[in-house]
Amino acid sequence: MPLYLVQHGKSLPKSVDSGQPLSPEGAADVARIASVAAGYGVRVSRILHSGKRRALETAEILAQKLSPESGMAEAPGLKPLDDPVVWAEKADPSGKVMLVGHLPFMEKLAAVLVTGNASRPIFRFQNGGIVCLDIYPGTERDWVIQWALMPHVG
Repeated sequence: MPLYLVQHGKSLPKSVDSGQPLSPEGAADVARIASVAAGYGVRVSRILHSGKRRALETAEILAQKLSPESGMAEAPGLKPLDDPVVWAEKADPSGKVMLVGHLPFMEKLAAVLVTGNASRPIFRFQNGGIVCLDIYPGTERDWVIQWALMPHVG
């Protein structure tokens, strides 16, 4: 079962709104990627987000399109500078959980899961994109990137 990692959609700068909500472009990108994921039949059991406004709004858009079986909730440990090893150790390959957070955390979590090393980048995330990791067939804990949906190509 997959684990989905999402960097929040593009937000407004602090100089425009100190709460940094999603920008109109960011909300549109997330809605488009969520629609594509739903069209491909992506099934999510639960969406967890960092609690920051831009992550919450991203999670809400994803939840509208993907209808997670167990809803969505704020979860500790998903903020930009949190330790990705904590989530890597509790990543449940049977869960179908989607995590919505921030950089550099998301890139480091992907790196820890796939290589065991948070300092070794393996994927360049984009605002509003989804990276799907799963356990390689025939192994118990060998995570690999199965696919990714990104708002921009190039």
